[in-house]
Amino acid sequence: MITRRSARVAVAILTVLATMVLTAAPGVALSTDASAPDRSGAPGAASALFAGAAARSGVPAALLETVCYFEGRLSMHGGHPSADDGYGCMHLVRSARVDTLGQAGRDTNVGLATLTTDLAANVLGGADVLRDEARAVSPTHSLPTRLAGWYGAVAAYAHASVRSTALMYADAAYRLLNTGFSGRTDDGQPLTLRPQHTQADRAAAAGVRDGAAAVPAGCHVDNRVDYSAAVDCIVRPASIFDCNVSPYPYPGCTYQSADRPKDYKIDGVVIHETEEGPVQNAINTFQDHNSGVSITYLVGGDGTVYQMLKEKDIAYQDGNFWSNEHTIGVEHAGYDATGWQWFNAMEYLGSAKLIAYVLKKYHLPLDRGAVVAHATVPSEYAAGVPNQHVDPGPYWLWDYYFSLIHQQGVPYAQPGGDRHLLMTEPKADQHPYGRNGSETPANFDFSYLYRGPSTASGLIPQLGSGSDVTDISNNIEPRMAFYYLAKVQDPAGTGDEMYEVYYAEADGAHDSTPDYTEHAHLAWLAVAPGDRVAPAPGRAVALTNPKGGTVTVYGDPYSDSYYKLGTAPSGSVFASQQILHEDGTGRLWYEINYNHRQAYVPASSVTIVHSTTGG
Repeated sequence: MITRRSARVAVAILTVLATMVLTAAPGVALSTDASAPDRSGAPGAASALFAGAAARSGVPAALLETVCYFEGRLSMHGGHPSADDGYGCMHLVRSARVDTLGQAGRDTNVGLATLTTDLAANVLGGADVLRDEARAVSPTHSLPTRLAGWYGAVAAYAHASVRSTALMYADAAYRLLNTGFSGRTDDGQPLTLRPQHTQADRAAAAGVRDGAAAVPAGCHVDNRVDYSAAVDCIVRPASIFDCNVSPYPYPGCTYQSADRPKDYKIDGVVIHETEEGPVQNAINTFQDHNSGVSITYLVGGDGTVYQMLKEKDIAYQDGNFWSNEHTIGVEHAGYDATGWQWFNAMEYLGSAKLIAYVLKKYHLPLDRGAVVAHATVPSEYAAGVPNQHVDPGPYWLWDYYFSLIHQQGVPYAQPGGDRHLLMTEPKADQHPYGRNGSETPANFDFSYLYRGPSTASGLIPQLGSGSDVTDISNNIEPRMAFYYLAKVQDPAGTGDEMYEVYYAEADGAHDSTPDYTEHAHLAWLAVAPGDRVAPAPGRAVALTNPKGGTVTVYGDPYSDSYYKLGTAPSGSVFASQQILHEDGTGRLWYEINYNHRQAYVPASSVTIVHSTTGG
């Protein structure tokens, strides 16, 4: 936000800006030939701010604009830090790993409180840090004279634990430079960067090395990992951690050795977040054999990937053992329930490259059937329904995330062809943060369900307290397929489009003796104005019982009443994105999107629905 915290700060920053537009940094000759960057179209307050910072520091304005958009979408996020403890659109970090915020304060002589809350100060600080990095990686300690030559400085600016992550950061920044963007600052100032048509000078990153000192305790950079870009944090020795051989009964051990995919087919990836803050906290947990939990991969706030377990082994990651056997779990440093702990660009990018590798390796589609949230993994049985996790939460940008995976060469899964089979693409899925870091239901990228074909009918009951905005028992996530029977414009005048769908609820959850068995009912999904609906991958399936009544729905694809999760009326229709085989028997099962979470029904209870007309 372009604000002034006091008269003194206002005078200081305005004086600096006035000086910057007149004076280039000493010893810097910026290119003025035909290849010089063509920046924004119409000048404005935001573009003038970046031009001033560029003139003062010698860092190209186009590069500053790119970093500010790439890292923070031109937002200061109300002065709250990211999951990697970075502040503002320039993501100035203050953590045990790196202190670019302090470095910016020393360079600019501006107070840290101002650097974390004021856009002008934050851009000045980021520019000075980039200038410092450029001199540090240059053999002659001089600044590049062309935009292409700043590649090494951008890689160093990432302050990644390993060089491969730093280069990934620089590649993404230069990709954005060459595509351009349009956005607005927190106070609505427009900013447009036209495509720069520059080819990065990758040789400029020769001086960027692994940050060996920053590799977490208990981890190593070696070639003993499955994913070549990962840091080796694999838990050892197996004689302690592996529940198949450990002398300590669970939870004194944390995983089960196996030979996947030979033993168990890998059908998907589960996206988690840690709720533990710094990545070292999560590593400490996973390297404690008494924790009873494990994960295959962990992604830090700087985009570095840490491998905690071999892919062939079974991680105890999501509370559903069938899912543990058949998926790869990926944790992310962050907090699901607090919008001010926003996931930053490098964490998304590092994760996207990892997921692209997994999808290619195991021949999995890019859809929400194969790339699931911990929040969409079902309980194995009804009694476990109230104890499930909700990560990565309503601030995880699924559309943005999928676009990054797609950019790594993974095609989107194709729509199923049924015009009643849709998925939501909320506008908040690109930028869900409230101003000043506020978290409200309106900022979520979830879509909510109502009792009737009007928002005036009230939301369907929640499993927990109605005041708990993180309760996921009456909403769905972006890109989760749903099948609708009818649709109307909200008669309450909100502009919402209302879709009639089947959705399971735990009707007895609030009884004196709670019963968490779920039952599917008709409800109405509200899609807000500006949110998109798009054709979804998968198929529509009708659940059928020759005798009428209901069909049993399971938390795992096993023919055992122990795994009964709930019921659905015979004739009810759901979206399905996976067809699976029961381990040991080969019986066919269909995954369905039962409510916010998935569930399973045997193929003997399924009829494929073919609907080709709109409604």
